[in-house]
Amino acid sequence: MRYQPPRLADRQMNAQALPQETPSMADQAYAELRRRILDNVFAPGYQALEQELALALGMSRTPIHEALICLQREGLVEVIPRRGMRVLPVSPADMREIYEVLTALECMAVEIVARRGPGAEELLPLDRATQDMAEALDADDLDAWARADERFHEQLVLLSHNRQLHQTVLNYWDRAHRARMFTLKLRPKPVNSTKEHFALVERLRAGDIEGAVRENRAHRERASRELLAIFERFRLQQV
Repeated sequence: MRYQPPRLADRQMNAQALPQETPSMADQAYAELRRRILDNVFAPGYQALEQELALALGMSRTPIHEALICLQREGLVEVIPRRGMRVLPVSPADMREIYEVLTALECMAVEIVARRGPGAEELLPLDRATQDMAEALDADDLDAWARADERFHEQLVLLSHNRQLHQTVLNYWDRAHRARMFTLKLRPKPVNSTKEHFALVERLRAGDIEGAVRENRAHRERASRELLAIFERFRLQQV
């Protein structure tokens, strides 16, 4: 079953799976501000008054304020009374905790999916995403690889058919996104990651519950170690 999350919490990656509606001004403000934050257009520590953001987006302060409240709940910004907002940075300690939570939640989703025994049609989005990852690596297109990787992980959680789990995972995924994209070209080419995605899909296809959870946990833990090593190597205090 598909579901429609609260409008301000809609995610761009899953937009095509949701009923098409005319977005409100608050939705538009939320989507644009969130995009600028996740794409590092608004870098960590960036501050702006609500009026400045309203002028930049060509709208009134009311939808800007509503969007900022939502973004604050997601841990992306801090709303400062009479001073607008500040984009929150992500520290190595934040990343360690975020990956620990992501690992636990995503492994839960993997177990739910594996226990249900998904068929070939259900696994098709994962097959396509892993194939796109492999093709992006062949083309040395890391941005395309990252998009396919994110699509894989969202589709994986969607297959659990658990609305609360999906929303929670995406909130943590958003907080990790900036650090992942910032360090993408500093890390080794993600060949191992792509292989691990293929292995996970095969475990799900075989109905191997323990094996699927083990593959996903190992994948997440390795990715966490790799990312934190970048923070240490380049002495990054936050991103």
